[in-house]
Amino acid sequence: MRLARRAAHFVLALLLVGVNLNGAAAGQRGRTQTPPAVAASPAARPRLVLLIVVDQFRYDYLERYGDLFTGGLRRMLRDGANWTNADYDHMPTYTAPGHATLMTGTWPAETGIIGNEWYERDTGKRVTSVTDTTTKALGGEAQEAGASPRRLLASTLGDELRLVTNDRAKVVGISLKDRAAILPVGRHASAAYWFSTQSGRMISSDYYFNQLPAWVTAYNDARPADNYFGARWERLLPDTGEYERRTGPDAPMWENIGTAKDTNTFPHIVTGGASAPGKDFYGALDYTPFSNDLLVSFAEQAIEHEQIGQDADTDLLSVSFSANDYVGHRFGPYSQEAMDITLRVDRQIGALLDYVDAHVGLQHTLVVFTADHGVAPIPEHATALGLSGGRINGTEVLTAVRNATKARYARPNEAKDTTADYALDTFLNGNVYFNTVALKRDGIDRAELERVACEGALTVPGVARCFTRTQLERGGVDAAVDPVARRVLHGFNQRRSGDIVLVQEPYKYFTEGTGFTPATHGTPYSYDTHVPVLFMGRGLMPGRYAQPATPADIAPTLAALLRVQAPSNATGRILVEAFGSK
Repeated sequence: MRLARRAAHFVLALLLVGVNLNGAAAGQRGRTQTPPAVAASPAARPRLVLLIVVDQFRYDYLERYGDLFTGGLRRMLRDGANWTNADYDHMPTYTAPGHATLMTGTWPAETGIIGNEWYERDTGKRVTSVTDTTTKALGGEAQEAGASPRRLLASTLGDELRLVTNDRAKVVGISLKDRAAILPVGRHASAAYWFSTQSGRMISSDYYFNQLPAWVTAYNDARPADNYFGARWERLLPDTGEYERRTGPDAPMWENIGTAKDTNTFPHIVTGGASAPGKDFYGALDYTPFSNDLLVSFAEQAIEHEQIGQDADTDLLSVSFSANDYVGHRFGPYSQEAMDITLRVDRQIGALLDYVDAHVGLQHTLVVFTADHGVAPIPEHATALGLSGGRINGTEVLTAVRNATKARYARPNEAKDTTADYALDTFLNGNVYFNTVALKRDGIDRAELERVACEGALTVPGVARCFTRTQLERGGVDAAVDPVARRVLHGFNQRRSGDIVLVQEPYKYFTEGTGFTPATHGTPYSYDTHVPVLFMGRGLMPGRYAQPATPADIAPTLAALLRVQAPSNATGRILVEAFGSK
């Protein structure tokens, strides 16, 4: 009996072991047969990044006139992500530095584009941001100079797109202004086109190709600009009272347009004082919304003939509307003309978006809308409002600097002023440059001279602050707590900037040269720095975002959305608060 029970226990144990083994094997088979989790494939990249820039478009235009919008801006405000507190974090706030910031994602200290123009120490010449004597213009008059992005020191988003696609991505810039066409698209762009006021044609340079594409030549041969000769710029809205309620009378006392061959009241007849199309007319056309119409038609031709946005490689098209800047300079930001061109550019952007939707598909497009800077009120207008406006003559600044320098360094009993050549006869972007050869000749300590020059400059009424080269190079400003100093620092490039940098009081202008400009910009103050930053496209949640932002954030954000390398010197942040499904 005992043997039988032991045998039964042994058989039962074997059965239990077999069950466990089978279960373990079955479990193992179950695990090995379960397919591993498959990572979701990334969404297809957009076919097109469309950067829309309106030159001199203050953010408050969106709030002041937004209820009157019916076109592209209305669409972007409704369907896009809108950063309401976006400010440039550099000074000077001019066209070239702003456009360079947009697609590099950084400020002038890194891009090297410290102004529209500056004094070049190596050559002793005044140069522009796109001066390039090694290039020639294509499509214009024989005497027209070429231009290129060679002075831009950082890569752009377009450059990165070209690199990652082995040059298959098409990157094209379009504007009335050469710098506004060239700088956003970078050093390795496919093309950049701008308007020639000498010939009335859209031109380029041999930096990009040996001859203009055939479609551009055909566009120019049709002479589209000439169609606007004698055109009447009337108010867009039939209710003229709407303009008076929002901006005041058509021709206030401070609206002095100087010697321009135009009137300061509607309607504006576009001839430039000429009897037929020519350079006077083409120059006058810049100051009207009709030149924006010209850009839209050219951009549409570029999309069609360059096959922009037609394949899987993301292309980039930058369109910068310059007419708003010209109108703002002539009539000021609180004029009926500025209001009218703002309403018109809303519709022009709408027409461009409709064309993109029909030929590329907005569902395949990332759209960005922004501006390169704002603008201050006309100083005489500011004064009338009690805002202490004024104009500071650059010649007076240089005189004050030289007087202080002479008082400190002139040798007694010498008939000749040996200090007269210490400061160069150049005042640009609020910068004063020293003659380093003269300083070395006389054994002058530069840091001490900077302090003396600042003391002199600060005696000029309207000059608020003065920063020295030594101070900016050696960390002598507290950028964390002093926003004005930070913006000066971000605008300072060691090789290209001057030896002292001046900041005027709010609502005051520095004047350079003999030309009269009714309204301008360039300061670190909100009326010049606060601009729109709007994104519209897949992957971004529409809405208003109050987080602080800057146009330098645009390129890093686009790079993150496109999953490409950010531009080389990018310092902006990724605007992650709007990331999500749409």
